[in-house]
Amino acid sequence: MYQKGELPIYTDFPEPRPQNDNEVLVTVKAVAIKHFDKGRDSGSHYSANADNQDGRVVGGDGVCLLSDGTRVYGTGISGMLAEKATIDKNRMVNIPDGVDDATAAALPNAVIGAAMGLLFKADVKEGDVVLINGATGFTGRVAVQLAKHYKAGKVIVTGRNHDSLNELVLLGADEIVPLLQDNESFTAHLKTIHTQTPIDIVIDYLWGYSAEMILGCLKGNGSFTNKIRYVSVGSMSGDLIQLSAANLRSVDLQLTGSGLGAWTKQQIGLLFTEILPQMFALAAQSKLTVKTATVKLRDIATLWNLDIPSGQRLVVII
Repeated sequence: MYQKGELPIYTDFPEPRPQNDNEVLVTVKAVAIKHFDKGRDSGSHYSANADNQDGRVVGGDGVCLLSDGTRVYGTGISGMLAEKATIDKNRMVNIPDGVDDATAAALPNAVIGAAMGLLFKADVKEGDVVLINGATGFTGRVAVQLAKHYKAGKVIVTGRNHDSLNELVLLGADEIVPLLQDNESFTAHLKTIHTQTPIDIVIDYLWGYSAEMILGCLKGNGSFTNKIRYVSVGSMSGDLIQLSAANLRSVDLQLTGSGLGAWTKQQIGLLFTEILPQMFALAAQSKLTVKTATVKLRDIATLWNLDIPSGQRLVVII
């Protein structure tokens, strides 16, 4: 349970009750703790409800059991970080055997942060050259694997953690551009890549100054250019950038974002009926992998802000 401005506490509270025929009571098994959850609960995420009350249960989604024992991933009506919760029966997905609870809890948010941008905002096609800015994080690692799954011709990755960048090669990355090098070296490296293999798609989890440098590298000189679809998904490096008007005029640039409010109802429907089932199937076949760090619900107060290794997701086992 969460009080604004404080850490969550482990306590008893009344069991939630379904309020209509679209809600179902479930037994919760695992819940991933994401930046999105923390942002909404603290009020810093743009989708946070200003009227959120203290004393609420946190967690927006998770792995749970229906009354007949069926294991599903579901999105919460009530808070999910509890032994019992209510979920939307129209937004749940069966979890296949071969996918453990921690993986099933952690994977969907990353799929949302990767697949929705690649498919619906970037319109990824076979052979596309994809740049993933900030690929060493949990969602970025999934984005690398999905870009390859969607038959990208080349996947370029940026990031700050040297060891994590090298791990991305094992996940399918074709070229690494470290962010920790000086700005001149970074832009020279990226411009060389773009000249040799023009970048078609940018999936950006950082924004901030790195986005300014990337956009500068993509700026044209008046010649014909390929269409570039630049998709902002996160803003870990800052919410604001300076954007030259020449960037918009000198290249065939589509600048958009992928997040709550940017997708259609039909696209959200496809997420639950097609995309997530497909991703769970890939995970069951070990064709889509993630790393998790698991903790117990009773320890949530001390572990809410746990600093876990780069590229992993914290999952609470209930």
